[in-house]
Amino acid sequence: MDKQLLRTRILAQLQIVHQGAVNAAQRAYDTATNDENVAENKYDTLALEASYLAHGQSQRVAECLADIQAFTALDFQTDQTTGHVVLGSLIQLIDEEDHDRWIFFGPSAGGMKIKMTCDQTQQDTEVVIITPTSPLGEELLNRQVDDEVEITIAGKKIAYDIAVIA
Repeated sequence: MDKQLLRTRILAQLQIVHQGAVNAAQRAYDTATNDENVAENKYDTLALEASYLAHGQSQRVAECLADIQAFTALDFQTDQTTGHVVLGSLIQLIDEEDHDRWIFFGPSAGGMKIKMTCDQTQQDTEVVIITPTSPLGEELLNRQVDDEVEITIAGKKIAYDIAVIA
C-alpha cells in the first residue's frame, strides 16, 4: 500500500471532521449569543447550557487541528530503517484463523477507518488507525515482523502474528 496516499486520505478525512466541528461550534456559539435565549428567570439556563456546549465544541475544533498537524508532521522515513513498529508504520496482522487486518500506527485519530487498495490482492482493504495508547498499540510498539501479539477484547484473547511492517 502507498503510505503517502494513505496519509493524504487520512488528512482529507480529518479535514472533513474538522469542518464538521467548526460548523457545530459556530451553531453552538450562535445559540449561546442569540438575543432570544436571554434568561427570563433564574431557572432558564438555555443560554448557559449553550455556552458550555460552544466551549466544548471549540475544544473539539482544537483537537481536530492537532490531529491534522500530527499527521502532517509524521515522518515516514524512520520506520523504514528500524524494522520495528513505530509511529507511521503500516502493519499487516494475521489472526489464528488466517484473517488479515491492516493497521496504521498513527499519532492520533484512533479508530478512524480508511479504504485502500492492497498491492498484493488489488482489492479494497480497510486500514484502521490505532495509537500507541490503545491496548493493541501498546502491544505492537517496537515489535518486529514474525512477532506475536496478544490482546484481550471483551474477555476474549486474540492473538496476531505481525506479517508486514511497511
